[in-house]
Amino acid sequence: MALESFHLKFADAAALVFFVAAWVLFAFAASGRLSRRTTLTQAMNRQREEWMRTMARRELRMIDTGIMAGLQQGTAFFASTSIFAIGGCVALLGASDQVLVVLGDLPFGADTSRQEFEIKVLGLLVILSYSFFKFGWAYRLFNYCSILVGAVPVLKDENRDGHDTAKAIARAARMNVLAGGHFNSGLRGIFFSLGYLGWFIGPAVFVATTIFVFIVLLRRQFFSAARAAVTD
Repeated sequence: MALESFHLKFADAAALVFFVAAWVLFAFAASGRLSRRTTLTQAMNRQREEWMRTMARRELRMIDTGIMAGLQQGTAFFASTSIFAIGGCVALLGASDQVLVVLGDLPFGADTSRQEFEIKVLGLLVILSYSFFKFGWAYRLFNYCSILVGAVPVLKDENRDGHDTAKAIARAARMNVLAGGHFNSGLRGIFFSLGYLGWFIGPAVFVATTIFVFIVLLRRQFFSAARAAVTD
């Protein structure tokens, strides 16, 4: 289908393709598929597994349930934030004319038609909806992980019940890693939505903000003090 049917200029379409490519590239890089260097996400996944193994040796697990509650609360916060942002996008659609006047007064603002603006808002709405579903599913998985943590028997005699406990630990750890992965995907959507905002000014600014977000996130995964603290 021709680009004109979507009311997008070639520069806008090229910037959008660049944005999607940067998002996908970072997702692969964060998962460790593009480099042998351990990422912050990979290091934390190993700590999640270590947490489950340590948890199995505790008879009283108030510490673990407190950590799980904190993870769920953080996930619920971002899910609620995504809902509010989605509502803001809907409000933008109802105030398109006023927003276009403001964008037209910006020094780097490009001429944008009403259809182009509405398409951009709908794109932002898609990103925020994606993040909401990721956060919602992560919240559910953390809930499942809490149940699996409760199902892990206390490891008192490794020679007697170590095999069954190991399987229970593996299930809980896997669920914890999956929940963390979906949470990270939702958070990634929030971060890239900030870069997406540059598109409302113009395609060149869109590319620049995308590159900025990409570099910041890449640094945090591969060269941050947080990664050094975990890997050391």
